[in-house]
Amino acid sequence: MQQVNREFGKLNPKAPSELSRFAFLIGKWRFEAKVKLPGGKSHLFQGTWVGRFILDGHAIADEYRMLDMSGSLVVLGLNLRAYDPNKQTWNIKWLNGLTGTWTDLTPPELGGVMYNGRSIVYVFKELAPIDSTHAYTRVTYTTDAKTHFTWRGEKSSDRKTWSEFMVVECHRGKQ
Repeated sequence: MQQVNREFGKLNPKAPSELSRFAFLIGKWRFEAKVKLPGGKSHLFQGTWVGRFILDGHAIADEYRMLDMSGSLVVLGLNLRAYDPNKQTWNIKWLNGLTGTWTDLTPPELGGVMYNGRSIVYVFKELAPIDSTHAYTRVTYTTDAKTHFTWRGEKSSDRKTWSEFMVVECHRGKQ
């Protein structure tokens, strides 16, 4: 167990209890992502997701790496997650390693992070819209076991009408 704690860290008992909501990310994950294409077809990607407690267990960093089916890197980034107990808000930032850009994933004007006991949901504005109908992304994490979680991405131009564009099925990798 000590090896796991050194590699992935541990939640600090003095950290806000809300931080444990994202603790399911801690460890090594492998995933298959299904991206929906126009016309009903889809494209498959594979990747890894590695989560760690950082800053003496007061924050979480998770690295996301996605490859196309030929093995070429298409997404590489890092999420930083911390909870501000004074403001009772989440601060979650995405660093795109391929472009060097940051995205605020939990701006308060878009509702912040919502939690219903099983799923975590937040909405963010795309820095450069992926297409003319994709100005906003809504993300839903759903955990159903210690060895599996689902990341679901939905897109919208107006935050009223949403359509699913990607589903990522994550399975616990070898520790």
